[in-house]
Amino acid sequence: MKWASVLECMEGRSAQSPESNWAPAVESLAEQLESQLGGKPDLLLAFISPDYKKYFEGIIAALRQRLGPAAFIGCSAGGIVGGGQEVEQQSAISLTGAILPGVAIKTFHVTNDSLPDLDDAPGSWEKLMQVESSLQPSFILLCDPFSFKVDSFIQGLDYAYPRLVKIGGLASGGHKAGENRLICDDKVYRSGLVGVALSGNIEVESVVAQGCRAIGKPSRVTKCDRNLLYELDGKPAVNVLREAIERLSDSEQRLAKDAIFLGVAMNEFQDRFVDGDFLVRNIFGIEPMSGALLVGEVLRSERTVQFHLRDSATSRDDLRAMLKRYVDKSGSLARGALLFSCLGRGQHLYGRTNHDSDCCRDFLGDIAIGGFFCNGEIGPVGNSTFLHGYTSSFGIFKEKE
Repeated sequence: MKWASVLECMEGRSAQSPESNWAPAVESLAEQLESQLGGKPDLLLAFISPDYKKYFEGIIAALRQRLGPAAFIGCSAGGIVGGGQEVEQQSAISLTGAILPGVAIKTFHVTNDSLPDLDDAPGSWEKLMQVESSLQPSFILLCDPFSFKVDSFIQGLDYAYPRLVKIGGLASGGHKAGENRLICDDKVYRSGLVGVALSGNIEVESVVAQGCRAIGKPSRVTKCDRNLLYELDGKPAVNVLREAIERLSDSEQRLAKDAIFLGVAMNEFQDRFVDGDFLVRNIFGIEPMSGALLVGEVLRSERTVQFHLRDSATSRDDLRAMLKRYVDKSGSLARGALLFSCLGRGQHLYGRTNHDSDCCRDFLGDIAIGGFFCNGEIGPVGNSTFLHGYTSSFGIFKEKE
């Protein structure tokens, strides 16, 4: 198994239009990728800034002719990751390729109309994906945020393919339906979801860094109605939140005005919780009639929750802690990685470029890392898959044998 990732930033070609500079850029990228791999890729992923959306068909045709990948997916992206760089708010194209002996690769494009009902048998989902659960596939998913019910889709995948890794992100760069682009083999789509299922001699593992730390103490939900949280441990939830914030420093209290979240414990039977044990969800505000907290998650009574705070230092520490935990548990035999990071991270959060990619290489070594900055990130917490925000979701690839 071999992985490689290359990136071409177009700022140096700014005197040229996208129409005139995409062809030499694609040729240069293809040559670099083939040289690094020592051959043509079995799997190719392309992430392309949105100013090239008019030329996607030409770019895809050129890459397929030049590299002949067995499977090819990609999407438009407001920020690009590849070749050791993270490029934001600039014109760029990145290619990530892999030679995968002994790996079966199945590409797919799905739309809302093709989705089974959530109460259908797992076989309906296996028929849709054209891969059996017994093969233990892992999935890379790229989705248009304006046209596809991604929450229902990943819930169905978890049902049909339990405890198997699903990672990916929502295409970015477009601001309304029809503006994003999705690539699946020789076709370009403006809606739905594309992806690949990988099975055989490949192991895909995940690291999901939500960039938050817990404040206050864990509490039990004692009154709620779907995403309205009324009481924690028999007290008004807003009072529990206020008490947690009052224990913070002055600077943290100022931060909490815009960066406070609710963490929902994934394992109710733990005696002690640490960062990473919670699914972090937005708190949108206070419902004016009842004073309940409006939360970005459907809650149920007796669930354990804890308030969380996010800032650059916390995000940095959380990512390093999650990667260290992964390496301590799984070792560092990674051959390549994909990074799906929120548009709100990167330079906006850290004040510098390449933070998450650099951190990944600090722990996993000098491996190829490709990916993009997303409108939402897909990755597991506990044994279930979720759509996240403000998160970096890594897919880490290694051989089974």
